[in-house]
Amino acid sequence: MNASHRRRRGRRATTVAAIAVALATVSLAGSLLWAASPLVFRSPARARPQIGAASRMPQPAHGSRTTKPAAALDPLPVKATEIKIPHSGWFSWALLDTRTGEMFGPSDRDALSTTASLIKSWIGADFLRRAEEQGRTPSEDDLEQIESMIRDSDNDAAEAFWDTNGGPTSIERLISHCGLRDSRAAADGGWSRTLLSPADVTRLGACIADGNAAGPAWTDYLLDQMRAVRDDGDFGVRKAFPPEQQHAIATKNGWIEREEEQEYHVSCMAIGKGWVVGVMTRYEIDKGAEYGAAICEEVGRQLRQAAGRR
Repeated sequence: MNASHRRRRGRRATTVAAIAVALATVSLAGSLLWAASPLVFRSPARARPQIGAASRMPQPAHGSRTTKPAAALDPLPVKATEIKIPHSGWFSWALLDTRTGEMFGPSDRDALSTTASLIKSWIGADFLRRAEEQGRTPSEDDLEQIESMIRDSDNDAAEAFWDTNGGPTSIERLISHCGLRDSRAAADGGWSRTLLSPADVTRLGACIADGNAAGPAWTDYLLDQMRAVRDDGDFGVRKAFPPEQQHAIATKNGWIEREEEQEYHVSCMAIGKGWVVGVMTRYEIDKGAEYGAAICEEVGRQLRQAAGRR
């Protein structure tokens, strides 16, 4: 580990501690507001942070990957439901059953938002698949940088792989290779402002899970890195699951201040056995990352409760 990497890990540790304090403060204040509002969802386990008011009614849409009739399959640990989360700003979500290709979510699940670090999952997949296609074996340094990019959300590693992948042409490959329907590359040519929809987040997750994104030689490796996401990036949908189940769920999240728009953007992807959930949020910049993280987690919680899970 070089000195700059150790400094980044030190900064991440400081950031994690700050976010933990902020989340504790938000949770305490939010719980008081939550109990007072008639619009609030109450978890039987514990009160959730106050986030403002909206209802998201799921609407089904069928994909192209049907393998078995739904009736012949075991129930998933998540189930589409009307999502009710008090909030300000915007959020939307999608749930894809990767066994049948059936997708659920509100009518605006095809609306676009910036991915921030969520797109690093594709950047890594694109590099690994192309290496295999070209008969190259990634070096130990390559694999170390992919680990850092996925587990620790290392921006320097993402920039390096982005350039190696050809920049925006990598997003063109993503759209065609994984069958995305709504998304497009950023106008500024960078990876952070890549535009995906919640529906396309789930299509990307399915493309990673079925081996198309990273290729057969590297899919298990990439999913292992996503299951091992830690520190700043370990939040969102999988946090709605019991602790002993969380690290079986692959995840990649994005979080960033958008100074130009004076918004904070948080995007979340979780890949489980037979399912993918995508959530995207935009809201006032001063609310910080923990606000969007709480929305992602609450979407996961309500989908689990709809499936009869606690």
